[in-house]
This record gives sequence, C-alpha cells and structure tokens, in this order.
Amino acid sequence: MSFLGKKEGDSVSRYSIIEENKQLKDTLFSLKQELNSLKEPPLVVCDVVYVFDKRAIVKLANGGNFFVNIAPNLVNKIRIGDRVLSEQKSLTIIDKLDKSKNFDVENFVIIEKPKITWAEVGGLKKQIREIYEVVELPLKNPKLFEEVGIDPPKGILLYGPSGTGKTILAKAVASSTNSTFIQIVGSELVQKFIGEGAKLVKDIFKLAREKAPSIIFIDEIDSIASERMDIGTSGEREVQRTFMQLLNEIDGFKPLDNVKIIGATNRIDILDKAILRPGRLDRLIHVPLPTEEGRREILKVHSKNMKVSEVDFREVAAMTEFFSGAEIKSICTEAGYFAIREKRVSVGMDDFVAAINKIKHGEDGTEEAPASMFG
Repeated sequence: MSFLGKKEGDSVSRYSIIEENKQLKDTLFSLKQELNSLKEPPLVVCDVVYVFDKRAIVKLANGGNFFVNIAPNLVNKIRIGDRVLSEQKSLTIIDKLDKSKNFDVENFVIIEKPKITWAEVGGLKKQIREIYEVVELPLKNPKLFEEVGIDPPKGILLYGPSGTGKTILAKAVASSTNSTFIQIVGSELVQKFIGEGAKLVKDIFKLAREKAPSIIFIDEIDSIASERMDIGTSGEREVQRTFMQLLNEIDGFKPLDNVKIIGATNRIDILDKAILRPGRLDRLIHVPLPTEEGRREILKVHSKNMKVSEVDFREVAAMTEFFSGAEIKSICTEAGYFAIREKRVSVGMDDFVAAINKIKHGEDGTEEAPASMFG
C-alpha cells in the first residue's frame, strides 16, 4: 500500500510541475510579445496626394510632401485621398485606414439628433418664422423652390448677446427637420499645423453630405471669420487659410444639397464682409434679449414641470428686465433650490424673488449652511 501511495504522489507531483512549466511558458511568451510591441516604431499617418504604379506622393500633418513606396500587398489598392499608415523611416505605405471613420472630425465636433421642439423655444416667434422659411422649408419641401425658380439661402447667421437662444434655435430646426446636427466651436477649427484647419473644414462638410439632411452649426464663428488684415503673424495667416476653405466649401463645385449652415456670434461687428455676402450666410437673424412678453413665455417653458404655487409670472417677468433667456432658466433652477432648502416641493413667489436677487446681485440671503451638511 505504501508503494502504491508513493507512486500516486510522484505522478501528482509531476503533473503539478508540468502545469507550472506551462504557465511559466505562457507568461514568458506574453511578456516577449509585449516587449516586441514596445520595440516596434510608431507608424506615421499620411494622406495620399497622388498615386503612380508602385509609388505615391503622401502629405504629412506638418505639410510636407514625400515620394514613397507602396507595400506589394497594397499596390492597386491605394487611391488619391486615402488616409494611410507609413513606416517611420522610409515612409513606405504599409497599411490603409478605414475611410468610413473620420478620426479628425469625430474628435472636434458634436454629432447628434436633437429632440428639442419649437414649443420649448420661448420669446422668439419672429426668429422661428425666419428660420422656418430659410432652413426648414427648403429641407422639407425643395420642390416648392424649384417650381418658383429660386435657390434658397445656403446658410444663416444668428447674432445677438450671449444666452439669448441661438444654439437652441439651431437644435430646434434640426429636430423639426429630422436632420443630423453637427456642432463645432469656431476656435476648434484653428489648428497648430499648417493646413490642418482647412482640412478639418473640408472633412466636416464631407461628413455633413454623407449624413444629409444635416445642419452644420458653427458657434463663435467670429473666431475664424473676423475681418482679414494684410499683415499678420503666421497664426493669423493659418486662420485666414481656414476661413478661405470655409468660403470655398460654401461656394464650391460640389453642391450642398440638403446641408444647411448656421453660424452664431455675439460680435457681428468684426465679421469679414465676405462671409455675409449673397450666396453665403446672407440671411442675418438678430436674436436680442427677450421682451417682457418673451420673458414670461420663457418662464412658463422652464417652469412647466415645476410645482408652482401662487406665482405671478407677469410680475416676475417685469422684475427681470435685461435678463437673457439663459439667466431666466437659471432663475427657475435657483427658485427650486430655495424650496428644497426649506424641504418643500412647491415653489412660491418668494422663491422666485430670492432667485432673481441671487442672479442679479449674487446674494441668496442664506446666512449659514444647514447643520445636515456637516453630518
């Protein structure tokens, strides 16, 4: 019996040693793979400018052009405009990136399908009517313009003080027309490498055509479309290149079709006249601070889901002269906070008055924090 037991013990011991060796080999193999990947040089991302039989001209991000070889497995597969990966030293093209994924654009824009309705836009009836005529009607009923024999404007410019509802107007028309909403801030179009900003503009319009019907919303458009000067730094010249590309895309050989451009700014006085001429952003829509009636409408929009008790919105609207739509929305939020502090779910007139004072003067009348905040 002891002899058999010893034999069993030896076989178990050998099995455990084999398993341990296997685990060590697997670990060693994965470590070698990781080490080899760390030793591999990074690949360079290039754009193909021209293609010959087995060679091509590629453009790097810094603007340099190079005449390079194409790997044998990619010959006859590379086309002008492709984005490729090149070996770092010789720049030989060794791989091709998926054309459907535009990495640059996805990093700089917001792409969405807004769900904001016109009913959620208060105090801007005149502006809604103009946007309907210029943007919504051509997208929904293009044959009407063909029958009349006119071309609808390619884009509009919303201008006015900050917080007056320019962005919400653009999102509402995108929602109403079921269009893809592509939002970008103008300053994001200015890149540190020569030509990158212009390429980004080109890619944005290409993406918009692919996802048409679509609306390109350029916020703070004055950052790239300000009046041009003869003398400037290299950075200013790059801004001008980007601006020229924007004008070319609006005027270009490829029709915009179901793509509309909406620019927004609170500095229309510094815009270059070229962007405002007929055929570009030629419909100017002023979005001013809301009137008293407009403020009352905005208050009703933002308080529709609140439990209000004995609140005179006419009086509240009269107390908020020179307030923007964004500030009026903030008043509703702050009034709700005052009710929460007193452990109420109903918001009263006193809460709205306190909220107005807080927005106007930065004071909320709270002398000390509640004891519950300190446990």
